[in-house]
Amino acid sequence: MRSGPAISSRLRLAPRSARCSVASPGCAACRNCWPSSVRLSRRVVRWNSRTPRCDSSCASAWLAACGVIACAAAACRRAALAHGDAVVATARNAADVAKRFGELPALLGVSLDVTDEAQAARAVEAAIARFGRIDVLVNNAGFGLLGAVEEATADEVRKLYETNVFGLLNVTRAVLPSMRARRSGHVLNLSSLGGHQSGPGFGLYCSTKFAVEGINQALHKELAPLGIHVTAVEPGYFRTEFLEGNSLTVSPTLIADYEGTSGQVRVAARSISLNQPGDPEKLAQAVIRLVESPKPPMRLPLGTDTLQVIRDHIDLLQRETAQWQTLSASTDFAAA
Repeated sequence: MRSGPAISSRLRLAPRSARCSVASPGCAACRNCWPSSVRLSRRVVRWNSRTPRCDSSCASAWLAACGVIACAAAACRRAALAHGDAVVATARNAADVAKRFGELPALLGVSLDVTDEAQAARAVEAAIARFGRIDVLVNNAGFGLLGAVEEATADEVRKLYETNVFGLLNVTRAVLPSMRARRSGHVLNLSSLGGHQSGPGFGLYCSTKFAVEGINQALHKELAPLGIHVTAVEPGYFRTEFLEGNSLTVSPTLIADYEGTSGQVRVAARSISLNQPGDPEKLAQAVIRLVESPKPPMRLPLGTDTLQVIRDHIDLLQRETAQWQTLSASTDFAAA
């Protein structure tokens, strides 16, 4: 699943006296020009299509890198549209967006393969040309790789990292200059419970989420002084098609010695698929609430399973640190 971003622009109209009167889609004053009909909360505000108004209040534009048919991504798009946001949805083929969601005034489809840096730049340009700005970037393009670490080929691992890590970086680098220029924005990096704890069968996939967590933590500290929020969203198992063929690559190599570990995970994945405890619609609503928060966290776990994984991880760290603290503390130079 390498397709890219969805942009949703939440419009908050300024008082009439504060609105920009420039009737040009290329308004340089605030770069926030909108299509002739966009849904605002429970109201529909219509402007003459020949004179799109440039609104000077702080609207939000979401760019969410994800597959057009991914269940959680689709739920987020629906939630954003229902919330009164305009959405630019990306896919490998932009026409798939209209096929899935229909022709809507507040929806724009853009073609994007996140592994293509030039395409990422063009997608961002198209988003800004249409909506004037990007306030929220959701990096959610990615896929899974199932198999023991030794079973995966170098090519399989490279493809995994090209999408899950380098794809995220491509889109982020394309978006950040406009956010820095405005000194505002919110970057949401989709991680996972696998960003806290790895395990048999999903070790390489989890390693990409460990990378996302490291990138997220650095970005959080680098961008905070510039007024830009950064949050790692960490879902557990949600009832999506992630464990199905399009979103999960299963390494064809099988090594008998791993049958009791990663081999059992291969079997379990088939039984768990489409029976996961997490509700994608509730995930979407949680993301909306996160973006509305004036002080969002650096990490947001979603799902009781993720919370339990975090608790178990903290417990393991505390126990091992206590058990080995004497040896751990023995490596400094002697105090002068």
